[in-house]
Amino acid sequence: MTRLILASNSPRRRQLLTLGGWSFNVRAAQVDEDILAGEAPVEYVKRIALSKAQAVAHLAGVDEIIIAADTTVVDGEQIMGKPADALEATAMLRRLRGHTHQVYSAVVLLRMRDQLLLADVCTTHVPMRWYSDEEIEAYVASGDPLDKAGAYAIQNRAFKPVLALSGCFASVMGLPLCHLGRMLVQAGAACRSDLPQACQASLDYACDVYPQIWNHASAAGV
Repeated sequence: MTRLILASNSPRRRQLLTLGGWSFNVRAAQVDEDILAGEAPVEYVKRIALSKAQAVAHLAGVDEIIIAADTTVVDGEQIMGKPADALEATAMLRRLRGHTHQVYSAVVLLRMRDQLLLADVCTTHVPMRWYSDEEIEAYVASGDPLDKAGAYAIQNRAFKPVLALSGCFASVMGLPLCHLGRMLVQAGAACRSDLPQACQASLDYACDVYPQIWNHASAAGV
């Protein structure tokens, strides 16, 4: 089995990657995540994910594949990264409540033996519920929002920020698994055939978009 390197120290990405049954090591990538002037969200997340893959390439063996990802929240024209502090987290959550924003997750695959580079981006529309100021205060005090783009975790069962999602839950968490599986098949790596089902069972979520993504992987021989 091909060994993967996950260029991230995110516990959420480790959790999701484990669902694929792949053997992987973690090599946290430290990169500059500042947004360039006029940079579109899709180009931003692709650039950061690529930078992460390149940052750990010197640690990878010739038979390994590097997986890197980046996720950002976008409201209107504004890219919303991780909040700097509790005040910024509070402001972000107030801005997002009661309407729909977008989450962009980029995945980059770098196959070391021949430098094959694949990239994909998953876009998900996320409708937030109208949570109260008191709920925001309690959630921010928990510390959970401080290391997350947009200052929230969709999987947080206490806060439950999202009203009803139609799209890739795993992507909003930070790693669109069906996109990744499709890329790994393209790169000649093994991938479990029931990956969408394993993802849905683990996240307790009925996904309505995986067939259109996963059919491409099935056609490639998953």
